[in-house]
Amino acid sequence: MARPKKAQSEDIDAHFAVLLKGITAGKSILTVKKGGRIFSQGDRTDAIYFVESGKVKISVVSTRGKEAVLAILGGRDFFGEGCLVGQPLRISTATALESSALFRVETQAMLQALTSQPRLNERFIASLLTRNINLEEDLCDQLFNHSEKRLARVLLKLARLRQHGTSGASIPMLSHETLAEMVGTTRSRITHFMNKFRKMGLIDYNGKLIVRTELLTDVVLHD
Repeated sequence: MARPKKAQSEDIDAHFAVLLKGITAGKSILTVKKGGRIFSQGDRTDAIYFVESGKVKISVVSTRGKEAVLAILGGRDFFGEGCLVGQPLRISTATALESSALFRVETQAMLQALTSQPRLNERFIASLLTRNINLEEDLCDQLFNHSEKRLARVLLKLARLRQHGTSGASIPMLSHETLAEMVGTTRSRITHFMNKFRKMGLIDYNGKLIVRTELLTDVVLHD
């Protein structure tokens, strides 16, 4: 099978910030401080958001008040896409983990852009398919792997291993409570595993969390 031409690949991988330039109405830029709420569970859905810079946590709270973290998003990620398929209310909460810059695109403006801009439509569909694959992997992870391996996979995802392939990637410091919510275990178990990973040289701390991605993959996930 012939490989795609480089120009085609660049079109697919184009940064959303570039592709969104074609939207002249219904788009705004938001700057959200660390800890700021972008929207809350139960809010009306009226826009989709694209992360230009910073980190955003997507979480849900059960009727009993238990919180679960669904994802930590960074640059080039998007969220709130339920508005495009008629979802009336937000089923999750979006919170800035650090100062973040976002593009907010109103529902009708985004739908019109997807119809009129083939490049944006192609890039958006490719990102949705990638997200679906990641969700399937997360589900398999929860069903079949123990909490230590789930934590390792969360750290590797946060380090963007697949995009950068670096041997040592830094990520913002997350509380052990947040990591526990993402992994689906207790805070004490996360503390135990993080201490273990540090003693093994798989992670380190230097203002930010340093993940030795190659070592973590080899020693933990391939164990």
